[in-house]
Amino acid sequence: MDSEAQARFDLIRENLAEVLNPEILESILAEGRHPRIYWGTATTGKPHVGYFLAALKIAQLLRAQCDVVVLLADIHGFLDNLKAPLELVESRAQYYRKIITAILESVGVPTEKLQFVLGSSYQKTPEYVMDVYRLSSLISESDAKKAGAEVVKQTDNAPLSGLLYPVLQVLDEEHLKVDCQLGGMDQRKLFAAATEWLPKLGYRKRAHLINPMISGLKGAKMSSSVEDSKIDLLDPPESISKKIRKAEAAPKVVEDNGVIALVEFVLLPAAALKGRKEFQVERRDEEPLIYTDIKQLEEDYKNDILTPQLLKPAVAAGLVSLMAPIQAAYQASPEWQEITLKAYPPPVVEKKQKKVKNKGSRFPGANVGQAQVNGPESTEK
Repeated sequence: MDSEAQARFDLIRENLAEVLNPEILESILAEGRHPRIYWGTATTGKPHVGYFLAALKIAQLLRAQCDVVVLLADIHGFLDNLKAPLELVESRAQYYRKIITAILESVGVPTEKLQFVLGSSYQKTPEYVMDVYRLSSLISESDAKKAGAEVVKQTDNAPLSGLLYPVLQVLDEEHLKVDCQLGGMDQRKLFAAATEWLPKLGYRKRAHLINPMISGLKGAKMSSSVEDSKIDLLDPPESISKKIRKAEAAPKVVEDNGVIALVEFVLLPAAALKGRKEFQVERRDEEPLIYTDIKQLEEDYKNDILTPQLLKPAVAAGLVSLMAPIQAAYQASPEWQEITLKAYPPPVVEKKQKKVKNKGSRFPGANVGQAQVNGPESTEK
């Protein structure tokens, strides 16, 4: 590769946990072509701050002159243990499109070259459905379970649709005509399956870019379905501050520290995209601590120079600032607000029916009709 191709490849793989089959991308770049890369998201729960990881990577891919496709996987959402009921799927896909665009624009990334594709727009075609049948006949139940183990919700007596989920995701690589797929570390088994399964149908294998997983605010990975572990992208500032304040962040411990993870994977990369990679921590009566590198921050945290009490308000302020343009875009768009109500309707709370007590005929205000119904009361002692 020449120096320009190498610089593009370095940008593509920056901040990733792993690249599978990197030689595929190297050869495309050496030819001077633009790699076509897709990132898919099942349109289920509301996107949270962890989505910045994928969005920031997409921003880098666009800068590396890649053609980027965002798959709004509406059918996948339905297949994954009915996480997205069919009647809400279309509205949720529209919501995801709005919020992913807003994330990228919030860090100054132009989105004209970004292509959005709805899964159901091609996943119901005869060619695609026939490929689902063909691949289903070539892989075992245990292969499908293993591939989807960390992606599909695991339950006892799970629906058959969970086994189809990885089959569809593998076939998406061929039917979207991409060279590479971007995803999180939880998708690694599925990516390995894609490398093995696609050649069974005579299709070429693809490269895979694997993002690290961001820790949740309660230690485990951040998840749309665990309310206390995540910060929604439309959470108001006071809610963001409260969630960060309550987050688990033991002094001197950097492992599985969700607050530090937000600096490493969201705040520092976002600042870099805006042109000034730094994270500032204000201190009372002292100069602020300024970090341009996560290792430097972790070292200060281990040595208790940077305490949870100092770190948390700085992270909360950074997130509030980062998400302000997303909030502003939402407030300025009645269309987006209407889509949100349709996609995530507020739960219907049934009013409890008040029981009418039968007080008999001797209480003040009793009417004759009630006395007759109840009959004469006994006066015996």
